[in-house]
Amino acid sequence: MMAAKILIIDDENLFREDLAKLLCRRGYDCKTAVDGNMGLAVAEEFDPDIILCDIVMPDLSGIELLGEILRICPESFVIMITAYGTIDTAIEAFRKGASDYIIKPLILEDVLQKIERLLEHKCLSDEIRFLRRQLHREVECSLLVGQSEQMQKVRELVRKVSTTTSTVLITGASGTGKELVARAIHENSTTTEEPFVAINCAGIPEHLLESELFGHTKGAFTGADNEREGFFELAGNGTILLDEIAEMPQALQSKLLRVVEERKFIRVGAKKSIAVKARFMASTNKNLEELVRSGQFREDLYFRLAVFEIHVPSLKERRDDIALLCEHLLKNLNRKLKRNCHGVDNEAIRMLLSYSWPGNVRELRNVIERAMILATGEFITPAELPSQIAGSVEFPKYSDDLRTAVAAYEKEHIRRVLLAAGGNKEECSRRLGINPSTLYRKMADLGMISNNSS
Repeated sequence: MMAAKILIIDDENLFREDLAKLLCRRGYDCKTAVDGNMGLAVAEEFDPDIILCDIVMPDLSGIELLGEILRICPESFVIMITAYGTIDTAIEAFRKGASDYIIKPLILEDVLQKIERLLEHKCLSDEIRFLRRQLHREVECSLLVGQSEQMQKVRELVRKVSTTTSTVLITGASGTGKELVARAIHENSTTTEEPFVAINCAGIPEHLLESELFGHTKGAFTGADNEREGFFELAGNGTILLDEIAEMPQALQSKLLRVVEERKFIRVGAKKSIAVKARFMASTNKNLEELVRSGQFREDLYFRLAVFEIHVPSLKERRDDIALLCEHLLKNLNRKLKRNCHGVDNEAIRMLLSYSWPGNVRELRNVIERAMILATGEFITPAELPSQIAGSVEFPKYSDDLRTAVAAYEKEHIRRVLLAAGGNKEECSRRLGINPSTLYRKMADLGMISNNSS
């Protein structure tokens, strides 16, 4: 187990170094800083569990320093130290986020008790976060519905990259669920409780995009009446998703490249740089490699973003997931619309399977919501589907031979009901009104499974 990290910020050299030695002997990993500015720099690099901070210092007082420390290290606990203890300073310290308060001259055992108490609290908080992450993994990706081979591959890639801080590029047509993939990565990461900030690069006017990303100082440009944080600051230690990255102006692409490389940025109108701790993700519905070749997208930025690429398949590439998606959408929309729709009937499912879905999952959601609003019974029927979907069905051409035609119809009907049952053969046999053994025999006879399958 790693030693707990403690940072001591105090301008009294002898006191500071003696306390550090004593804590090191007790097994803690200690670093020290002689003033507030040095303390901020060390805290940002060291990321301590506990910070012991003097209140009275020459450059920045401990009270002034406290807010900035907690912004840089939001999970650290701060114990304020002073030789001039008053109720007022104690109240002010607690109000600004201090976890405890001690008065010089220190009694080492008291200090150790306070440190141990806070570390126990941190351990419990970490355990709660871990359990929440496990819960997220179990429901994981209720966001990423589907059992097709393509979606299983997407989920596997999400699982693998979630444990890292690598930059991720998510590609796929509009409406496929690229932002859901980004959210699934964030929800399964170690920073799931931190912000997830999605920025639509195509939805913000070009002249405002830099300010929206990086923030600005007061007076930086006409209309900048106040200082403002940008999305990169708001993301904190969480995740930044640059949606539709291909739409970013080239002048801003070069600035973004520097931010990704150096992990810091400068507000518009400012001079001091600010560290970026958030993870970068980007998404696009365009082929960035083609845009690089045509000179519309920076090659060096593309390679920085495409460290780990995930392609989200179109809905027509994973038609086998349509029935499961319908079931998932119905469950959510029943709550939203206060309905009790039980499902989509077989003929309507057949129509949904035959449609080309140019708008992908987003279009499917709109179709199901519209159908639920129109439906009068417990199931969605073809009558509630839009004409472009109802008219897209290509019915199979059966042979004139009765036995061949019946077998072809049986095979098609079993396939549709099996899809509607989410691939569950026991549920499929129940819907068909036959025994599971009969279903297996029929599927084998119709060439849908091997005769040796069990």
